[in-house]
Amino acid sequence: MFAIKRALKLNNREATVMAKHAGFRRVVFNFGLSLRTQMYSEGKFTDSKVIGEVKKVLTNYVKKKPEFAWMNQLSSRVYQNALIDLKDAFNRYRSGKAGHPRFASRRDSQSFTVDSSNGKVLLVAGSTIKIPTLGTFRLFEPLECGFISQTFTVSKEGSRWFVSFCVDAERLPVQQSESSVGIDVGINSFATLSNQQVFDAPKPLRASAKTKLAKLQRQASKQVRGSQNQRKTYDKIRRLHARLANIRLDFLHKLTTPTVKTFKLIKIENLNVQGMMANHKLAGAISDLGFYEFKRQLDYKSKMYGANLVLVDQWFPSTKTCSNCGTKKEMPLSVRTCDCPACGISLDRDFNASLNILNWEPSAARGIAYLSWD
Repeated sequence: MFAIKRALKLNNREATVMAKHAGFRRVVFNFGLSLRTQMYSEGKFTDSKVIGEVKKVLTNYVKKKPEFAWMNQLSSRVYQNALIDLKDAFNRYRSGKAGHPRFASRRDSQSFTVDSSNGKVLLVAGSTIKIPTLGTFRLFEPLECGFISQTFTVSKEGSRWFVSFCVDAERLPVQQSESSVGIDVGINSFATLSNQQVFDAPKPLRASAKTKLAKLQRQASKQVRGSQNQRKTYDKIRRLHARLANIRLDFLHKLTTPTVKTFKLIKIENLNVQGMMANHKLAGAISDLGFYEFKRQLDYKSKMYGANLVLVDQWFPSTKTCSNCGTKKEMPLSVRTCDCPACGISLDRDFNASLNILNWEPSAARGIAYLSWD
């Protein structure tokens, strides 16, 4: 199963309809969360039972009140999926995977989900897409073939609306031409491969943080809270953040896809990104580069294209060890060349680390995370 995502080409009327549905989802989610929170002191009720009662109240009482008549003009699948999202949020909270659900805000990302109550629908190849209960919309990038799906999520990123849906199918694995590679990730050079390829990441946030983004954030902080001008400024900030995120994702996709299509075995360090972010001197650079997203993309793309991904133990001293003779020595961040005092070899520190990662074996470490997709 994999997801398809396309940008929608909307006119002003269609964009307004999408915004209304996103607001509908936000109102229903917050309504359900408010009632569930209030009922904590009423006795022991399961989340499912409470959310089921919320659904009945919305259907039989709230939607019939004159001030909420606007809800009847929008898709009922939106509020039903909003309550499903609320239930899933509480399930993640109960299992310790996430914090307590928070109220949705207009400043948060706008999105909503609809589905076909009659089962899966056929999406015809072409430059339009028919979304259940919403209608037919134009696409910037056409669907190259027909797809079958049931649930559709519409979201806004910056000033553009997107639709995504899952397809119950598998991509055909490719035949990789190379056997294996070790990858060392870093701040100076984002990725250094054991075949001597080096990839430098664009640093979009760092480049604009002191200019346009900072200027807009200062402007928003001085405007009247909740005013129309402040909302316009926040819209500009969202568009800028979306552009920066797209720059980052474009680089990562162009790096990870050729990698999994070229190498049968890929080894990278299992970095503790959350722990690295605790260092306030490096947190900005690390978050800007997207180390976690890099590992996540390699993970699912290895499965998609039939490659094997090995996560090397994070405590393995890849930088401190000489890849030629195994001698270890301290390597401060300021030292960019590994000069071995034993064998005399001199290598770039990142290239040396990538060779050690390539040669790493599970028996040499305290733990292993081996992801095989054969």
